[in-house]
Amino acid sequence: MVDSRQSEDGGAIRRRRACLACQHRFTTFERLEEVPLVVVKRSGGREPFDRAKVIAGLEAATKARPVEPQQLEELTTAVEESLRLEGGDVPSSEVGRAVLERLRDLDVVAAVRFASVYKEFDDLADFERELTELTHSALIKATEPKRH
Repeated sequence: MVDSRQSEDGGAIRRRRACLACQHRFTTFERLEEVPLVVVKRSGGREPFDRAKVIAGLEAATKARPVEPQQLEELTTAVEESLRLEGGDVPSSEVGRAVLERLRDLDVVAAVRFASVYKEFDDLADFERELTELTHSALIKATEPKRH
């Protein structure tokens, strides 16, 4: 190897190499191979993680709310990155929980909307329970010392 540096887009390592026999120089690019993230459905079925499905769910939950599309992209990226750290196979319930946790910080009304679908609310008691949980977690956050 003659030279090594990161490519312009930052997605690969560019290496200049020389043949040991004839000294001919050539370039290779090395890219990180991502392990596929697989979602295990409640039914036991398995499918690849689909960012578009997460964003569609978030768009439905945040309809007519003061949430920007860029915020939904960032939330989805954060969820995907955290799930990748956990491993290749992730239960769909874990995906929903990760989205809901982050959505609560972004918009409480949207979080309740999302929870009503994700947690399959059947009646008013389910909404009351979720609101109580949200109120409780908001109080805990308000009393925690601020970190800088």
